[in-house]
Order: sequence, then structure tokens, then C-alpha cells
Amino acid sequence: MSTSDRIEEKPGSARIVARSDVVVVGGGPAGFAAALAARREGCSVTLVERYPYLGGLASGGMVLVLDDMHNGDEVTVQGVCMEMIERMAKVGAAVYPPPEERRQGWDVYRKWARWGAFDFRAQSKPQPIVMAAAFDPDGWKRVSNEMIAEAGVNLRLHSWFSKAIVQDGRIRGVICETKAGREAILGDVVIDTTGDLDVAAAAGASFNEGKYIVTTVFRLGGVDTEETERFQQEEPEAYAKIDREAKRVMGGSWDFWWLKTPLPGIVWCNCPHMVGFDALKVEDLTRADFEGRRRIYALVDFVRANMPGFGKAFVVDVAPQLGVRTTRLLEGEYVVTKDDVAHRVHFADTVARGRDYYTPYRAMLPKEVDGLLVAGRHYSATESAQKMSREIPPCMSMGQSAGVAAALAVAGSIPVRRVDPGAICARVRAQGGDPGDAPSANATIMENAA
Repeated sequence: MSTSDRIEEKPGSARIVARSDVVVVGGGPAGFAAALAARREGCSVTLVERYPYLGGLASGGMVLVLDDMHNGDEVTVQGVCMEMIERMAKVGAAVYPPPEERRQGWDVYRKWARWGAFDFRAQSKPQPIVMAAAFDPDGWKRVSNEMIAEAGVNLRLHSWFSKAIVQDGRIRGVICETKAGREAILGDVVIDTTGDLDVAAAAGASFNEGKYIVTTVFRLGGVDTEETERFQQEEPEAYAKIDREAKRVMGGSWDFWWLKTPLPGIVWCNCPHMVGFDALKVEDLTRADFEGRRRIYALVDFVRANMPGFGKAFVVDVAPQLGVRTTRLLEGEYVVTKDDVAHRVHFADTVARGRDYYTPYRAMLPKEVDGLLVAGRHYSATESAQKMSREIPPCMSMGQSAGVAAALAVAGSIPVRRVDPGAICARVRAQGGDPGDAPSANATIMENAA
């Protein structure tokens, strides 16, 4: 018997189950936006997702606040992202401050801070209330299903990406593992929105790897949020003491470890934060899931006994997806740097935007593979830049632009790297989005896109 740590597999085959103009792999926020955008431009689109729902970290990872989408009074991320927010709000699945309450003041801060609708980067106190939306994870799943069905996207859930089909340096489609065996989906353009760069890496694109905290997100029910807020406001020192101990018990969190949700009595806990785990390793993912649950129940025992308003709290659910922030990062035609983000550099080929930073089209293009676009938190950026620019709304902006770019490539029978960024921006604006082609007053202009 061989002592090698590998076995050789025989060549196999996969049944072709779909042929589309555009294939989007990953049904998270970026992939959802990409699929809709390409379909709205008239392309046939197949969207592939490994889980039995859409939303990725927004729904399955329960990242239940959409933020990083404002620049002062300006709402910078529009398009598919705002459509999703407004449609969830209509069914009671999203809450966000109206324009007249997006300002600085203790009155609006006390009203909206526990919804996560404040500028967490502001140094002034109280921090200004801004456009941000708290939402329900099943509300996201419900609305995204409706929007995908209305658009006529061919959706294939329960399909785990396995292999990129690459011929002569061009991607031709993907192979997925399913309950029915290996299945092939072919397309003229493929968009990698997996979050971990699974498709591009498998196709031979260059990438770097990064690590950051991971989080086992959960929700608690039975919480009297009015009582807890009263306690915090009327007895701030006592609240702060309990709050510090709660963070010690769980071993790490943001300042606001619990936030309100659209469901009465149910709070969102974006914690515990855990370090030292590599989200590309099965062993580490498994350990993180176990460790996260251990910390969750230690926290619940503590706050039940000590925090006013949490005496009857119970675990409603733990996110089915581990909260992973950074794994593989594309090394594309341009690598966005921390200085680019911090100095609000506006590029000549800008096609997407976040709060007050911009994404060049080149950061969505692998150098080595034709016919492939990348959109989402795994775009071409340094690890330090990605930490500042990986929130869900800017990823949706990237996704919408990627979908439009793919459609323009198909319509013009040209490679994706030859698509005009100006044409992408024009079509994104026609779809109601804001691709960032018009820089804000505080932007730093970079004229050369070469």
C-alpha cells in the first residue's frame, strides 16, 4: 500500500445541465446583484449556489446590517442593493432611518444606534445617524427568491462548485458536485462571486491569501430591549461594567455586540469574534464552529443572570454559515491598496463604489484567464485594503457592475477585458445604480487607468 498522502483520480465526465450567456457562481449579495444585472441587460443567466438559499453571508451568515453605503448625506450605493432594502421593508423585514433623521444628535442616536444605523467610523459623539438597514435573514431569502424568479434567472441551488472548465486560457464554464452527480454549466462569461475566489483560483488566476477574525453569528429571543436601553441610558456605569464582562466572557466583539432586528424581542449578536482560524481549512472551520457555540452559551448564561432585559433570553438560531471575512484575494490587473481606500482614490476606470471609496474595473479582472470576472470581498485588493472595503453594499455594487460588464461582452462578442468602463457605468446608471463614475467632492482623482 502506498505511503503517499495523495491518490490519483481517473478522468471522469459531467452531464451538461445548462448553457447560458452568463454563469454566476455564488448566490451571495454580489452574485445575486450580478445575475439580476446581466439578466436585465437581456442575457440568459444561470446562477449557481451551494446552499439551499440565496444571500450568502447576508442571510446564511446573518450579517444583518447593510452599511458602508453613505458618504455624509449622500447614499452612495444604489441599484440592486436599495431595491432589496425597499422590498424587504415593504414586507416588514427591514428597518432604516428616514432621510430627515440621518443627522447628528442625541435624540436620533438614542433612537437608531441599536439598529446599527450610525457612522461607526466617526470620531465625534454622538456619532451621526446615516443610511443603513437592519434586516431579517429570512426576509432576504424570501425577497431574493422573488426577484430572481421575476427576472427569469436560471437558479441552481444545492450545487457545490468543483472545477473550472478552461480551454486555451479562457474559461468555458464550471462543474458542480450535486446529489445527481457531477454537473456542468457552460457559459460565454463566468462571474466568480464565491467570496473565497474558488472559481478564479481553480482556473489558474493569481491570488494572495489573508486571514482575519471569524464569527459565529447568532440571534437571541425573549429580550426586553426597552428595559436594556433604559438601563444603559439611566445607569451607564453599571451597564458598562456588565457589558465589559460580557465581552470578556465571549472573548471578542464589536462595541455594540447586540443590535435590534425587525422582529420584536429578537436581537442580533455579531459575535463572538475568534482569531487564529484559516477559513480555507476544513479542520479550522470545524474547530471554529465548535468554539463559537461554546462561547455563545457562556455569554447567554452570563447575560441571563446579569443584564437587565436579558433575563429570559434564549438562543433563536446560530448562523448556518461561519462569518468569514478574508481568505483568497485576487491579484488582478490592478491591486487596490489601503492608501487607495483611505485617500478615496477615484480611478479613470471606476465602475463601483462603497462609502467613499471606488473600485476600478481592472480590480475585477484576473490577469491570466479570459472570460472571467470577479466581484465581492475577494476582489483584487491588498489584505489591509480589503478589510476597509468588504461590506455587503459595496460588494453588491461590484456585482451589479460585473453583471453589466458580462452582458456588454456578450452583446459585443468581445473579451471582458475589452469592455469600456464608461459603457458599464452608463448601463449601471440606467438600471438605477451608482457606479461611482461621478466622484464625490472629497475624492482624489487618478486620471490614468493603465
